[in-house]
Amino acid sequence: MRATVHPCPRLEGRVEPPSSKNYTSRFLLVSALAEGVSRVLRPATSDDAEAMIRCLRQWGAGIREVEGGLEIRGFGRSPRSGQTLDPGNAGAVVRFLMGVAATARETRFTTSHLDSLGKRPHADLLRALEQLGCITESEGEEGRLPIVIRGGEGRLRGGRVEVSGEVSSQYLSALLFLAPLIGEDVEIVVTGDLKSKPAVRTTLEVLRGAGVEIASTDDLMSHRVAGGQSYRAGEFTVNGDWPGASALLAAAAVTEGSVEIPQLHRDQQGEQRAFDVLRSMGAQVTWEATTVKKSGISALRGVEFDGDQATDAVLALAATAALAEGTTRFFNVENLRHKECDRISDFLAALREVGVQGEERRDELIIHGHPEGYQGGVNVWGRGDHRVIMALSIIALRCREPLTITGVEHVAKSYPAFFDDLRGLGARIDENPE
Repeated sequence: MRATVHPCPRLEGRVEPPSSKNYTSRFLLVSALAEGVSRVLRPATSDDAEAMIRCLRQWGAGIREVEGGLEIRGFGRSPRSGQTLDPGNAGAVVRFLMGVAATARETRFTTSHLDSLGKRPHADLLRALEQLGCITESEGEEGRLPIVIRGGEGRLRGGRVEVSGEVSSQYLSALLFLAPLIGEDVEIVVTGDLKSKPAVRTTLEVLRGAGVEIASTDDLMSHRVAGGQSYRAGEFTVNGDWPGASALLAAAAVTEGSVEIPQLHRDQQGEQRAFDVLRSMGAQVTWEATTVKKSGISALRGVEFDGDQATDAVLALAATAALAEGTTRFFNVENLRHKECDRISDFLAALREVGVQGEERRDELIIHGHPEGYQGGVNVWGRGDHRVIMALSIIALRCREPLTITGVEHVAKSYPAFFDDLRGLGARIDENPE
């Protein structure tokens, strides 16, 4: 599928963001790990959410639609053994489930997205699971899919486990979901640097809401989970998705008009820092209660920002930076290289096709802004990455000629209604099969 995004100097209106992808996957998982029936209200409807639902059903969870959301009858600490799970292109989903797979005798993980999730490494997580007694097998280097995990009663044990946080915080989250199911005390120690700490705080918030007590140090480098705990069924409401909202706010910031986005809470999503970054760039944004509003338009300027604080908002902010005066530097973002694509090198390659100038270092993304906008009139491949597609769409609003983005079906990974919502604000976007 391709989308042709036409120049649009003005966006106007009110639009609700999607529900949080990150909270949805976590709420669904703790519900499945509980004995009894839980409800998840306002769940995301993205590809990632569907991947989690599909895999949990294979493991034995009863999941059905109810008014306002989903009802989940959990399988507790006993997922079905012998299953082959395909999480599609959902990296967080597969890693969280790999942790829980330690409670089953055997689970095989594969993916139909060999050029994306199939290239992402999981070796650090596999090594940690082996410390807890599991046997793991991977057919690829650095623990790439397909993977087999063998655990279960008699093999799984507690104690101290070390896990690297250098590549992804998802490995730590996977162990945190697993730890209460082991039945013995577990101490998790993070080695090296820990990336994406806000995502770990989201995991801890959800675990505690499901009745699990975890003693964590302030720096999140050490966690103690007492044995004998179990997940508690409950009702969980999903907040608005700050990464998706960041793309809408970035689009509003580079155009005229007033845009309101409700359902944005002050929660553990690190991407809410996008509000502060846009304000520091000069955007006229305000945040009252749970609604963020952008009014008018003003000259934008480059900034420097620690992108690890808001990983999934960096590309949308980079699109804004491409239309700001001066240079913007996102630092501490090496983990962007381990996403659906290399969100530094591949993203810059896509931007250069539009005319945006930028540079990269191992852990930096640097954008040289051009407030006058760009010519457009070209076709650009979205690199199979929902965040790249949204960022290109933002820049397209300020091109002089329409910009055509190919492979836009991948936007459904996190925000299926992205183009519809932009249209609702006044953008003209034509979608057609390739």
